[in-house]
Amino acid sequence: QVQLVESGGGLVQPGGSLNLSCAASTRIFTFYAMGWHRQAPGKQREMVATITTGGTTNYPDSVKGRFTISRDNAKNTVYLQMNSLKPEDTAVYYCNAEKHWPTRGTYWGQGTQVTVSS
Repeated sequence: QVQLVESGGGLVQPGGSLNLSCAASTRIFTFYAMGWHRQAPGKQREMVATITTGGTTNYPDSVKGRFTISRDNAKNTVYLQMNSLKPEDTAVYYCNAEKHWPTRGTYWGQGTQVTVSS
């Protein structure tokens, strides 16, 4: 089992920034694509960023240009840099790992709360 632990959430004013971290319990190099999802109260969980083992990133329009996902394989850690935060970014943010080879698996962290409010 792969364990993922998020940190870095908190309360921030609109326009502010936060950097979330996701520490994995195993090596993620080569085998795991990583991502961040968020879920606001009463809403469906939404993908906000993904990064492949090759470093290709993907973002939805809602966060494009404001959020940046990165990975440090040596540290088994994934980051989500969030800039120009808006109140609608308020949600629980979850780290996700996807393994496709040699076996397939999906793993989720416990989440970290991000609240954007003045």
